[in-house]
Amino acid sequence: MKKMEQTENYKKAAELIKNADAVFITAGAGMGVDSGLPDFRGNKGFWNEYPIIAQKGISFSDMANPGWFEKDPSLAWAFYGHRLQLYRDTVPHKGFTQLLDIVKNKALGYFVFTSNVDGQFQKAGFEHNKIEEVHGSIHHLQCTEPCCTDIWSADTYNIEIDDELFEAYGDLPYCKKCNAVVRPNILMFGDWHWLPERSENQNIKLATWFGDLERKKAKLAVIEIGAGTAIPTVRRKSERIAAAFGTELIRINPRDAHIPRGYGIRIATGAAEGINGICEFL
Repeated sequence: MKKMEQTENYKKAAELIKNADAVFITAGAGMGVDSGLPDFRGNKGFWNEYPIIAQKGISFSDMANPGWFEKDPSLAWAFYGHRLQLYRDTVPHKGFTQLLDIVKNKALGYFVFTSNVDGQFQKAGFEHNKIEEVHGSIHHLQCTEPCCTDIWSADTYNIEIDDELFEAYGDLPYCKKCNAVVRPNILMFGDWHWLPERSENQNIKLATWFGDLERKKAKLAVIEIGAGTAIPTVRRKSERIAAAFGTELIRINPRDAHIPRGYGIRIATGAAEGINGICEFL
């Protein structure tokens, strides 16, 4: 995209946000890349982060499967325990703060819809009751069976990992009710045992917010950040909501920024650069 066109798109996006009563933020994995989080788009990036898994020839979609908690719980918890600690240690990039500054004083507020399980929006200061994590959260746990519908915080759990063998050792997290191994409350591939209640409750809050905006005939700005096409959950949500509220979609994405002319504003950059570019015109 030419620099002049990009500048015009920043201006258009800023104007749309200025005139909005509320802002709906949608975000995919690209939102966290500028914080230093790995991009698992394709097996190459995944294997770079986990060379021992690469040696085993296991793909990301194969590894992100609940069957490992039964087949090899030490490997499963090495993978998810490492990710849990990574997300705990990661500092959200400045785009999160800029985005929060944009939306927190809107007359009718904001809501976040994300496929990310990393908890970075909460860490950056976004309100917990204004976020829907459609694929769950690594910061919450459930029974693998599951023997009950309980979902609880992972905050008190620390997984010890042998980095050379890439195995979790010591006591793995177990369900206090049935003694089965527990797992993150994340929707994985081929997952029939994910407990969706926490995400469903978040969805109810989002639907209530949309209903309030509709009754008040609010002007809504929709900002989509780093949402890919391989699993298009976030992109479809963005497009549906923008169409329902008769607004243009602001799409920030360095590789998949395409959007039909007249239906949205495309910003072909990473998350931090795109948010900063809009902020310069606010």
